[in-house]
Amino acid sequence: QVQLVESGGGLVQPGGSLRVSCVASAPTLRGYALAWFRQRPGSEREFVAAISRDSASTYYGDSVKGRFTMTRDNGKSTVFLQMNSLEPEETAVYYCAAGKRVITSALGSRTAYDFWGPGTQVTVSA
Repeated sequence: QVQLVESGGGLVQPGGSLRVSCVASAPTLRGYALAWFRQRPGSEREFVAAISRDSASTYYGDSVKGRFTMTRDNGKSTVFLQMNSLEPEETAVYYCAAGKRVITSALGSRTAYDFWGPGTQVTVSA
């Protein structure tokens, strides 16, 4: 069992930047695919970014490409999401997820992940 806890959410102005983090209870995240999803009020959970199990590849949702960067620190069991040029429509709860058996083609599927954090609220508003 892996427990995940997100942090770093908050209020940011449109066009601003924010970095959210996710710490895992496991000694290492090596071998886990990791992802960020977000959920706006009244909407389904949406794929944001993911890193493959071997850390060789990183994938992004179309709406965040070029603005968001996902990184991982296996030694500290931590994953980060750097978000730049944030827009009000990106106000949401941001969740991190981990999975041991996630294949590359399923990295964007929320059903592929076994473990989820409780989420951190990101609000983009003037």
